[in-house]
Amino acid sequence: MFQLSTICCQEFKCEICGNICGNHSYWGRRDYERHFKEWRHQHGMRCLGIPNTKNFNEITSIEEAKALWERIQAKQGLNKWRPDLEEEYEDKDGNIYNKKMYTDLQRQGLI
Repeated sequence: MFQLSTICCQEFKCEICGNICGNHSYWGRRDYERHFKEWRHQHGMRCLGIPNTKNFNEITSIEEAKALWERIQAKQGLNKWRPDLEEEYEDKDGNIYNKKMYTDLQRQGLI
């Protein structure tokens, strides 16, 4: 019976939900897991400029959330389309150049 009462009374703190005064506390695992979908946590994530997705469940530190968001953005940045490198142009002779090379050659009057 003692163990059951200690499980329910375990304290979990969330730095993201906290305000100027400090961290916000949640008592019990169930409340802690539920709080990721509540307005306070969503508002905290929004204030940080981070979307509140499943990737950020179990993350309660502001620094950890920012670091994970930077890693996600960097990973997505590799898959983004970059028109200056990937957009292709063709000259009169049928040669294909990327946008940067084509504009450079055009400025020099070679095309």
